[in-house]
Amino acid sequence: MEEIMKMSAPVPNNFDAENADNLEDIEKQFAVKAVQHLETYWAILQKVKGSLLRLTRMDNDIYEHLKTEFPDFDPAATINENEMKSKAGKDRWRKFMMAYEKKVDDYNYGTMLRTSPKAEYEQDTTIFVPRMQFYAVEIARNRAGLNDWIYEKAQAGKKASST
Repeated sequence: MEEIMKMSAPVPNNFDAENADNLEDIEKQFAVKAVQHLETYWAILQKVKGSLLRLTRMDNDIYEHLKTEFPDFDPAATINENEMKSKAGKDRWRKFMMAYEKKVDDYNYGTMLRTSPKAEYEQDTTIFVPRMQFYAVEIARNRAGLNDWIYEKAQAGKKASST
């Protein structure tokens, strides 16, 4: 699964992010990669119940760490983007994510996340987050069985179209 989800090349050693131009073509490439990632993840959820899915080799550690650092996190709740991206929210999440800097490939790569486990990926239900936030939230949702409806809906659609 981790190999399927990995969709970026390593950054060149001589790349200076602080002084790099913010080129429109580069932004478009990041957007394309983020969309490819969400399409891949959605396709997997349509084929495998989320509750049976493993996103990384470290799912158990990530889940336990999330519960420790964010004890009030409710995977069924709709994410408040303003709260998550506030100064306090960014600081908490940055501390959480930095624990995976050397452990999870592309831990800070931009990724699309549904704000609610009840929603599909749509313009008003999707936010842009670092990969570790995606992993933490989606692992928690999968453990709670909150993404299983995607598989069930896809399977019902298959049955309906074959009859």
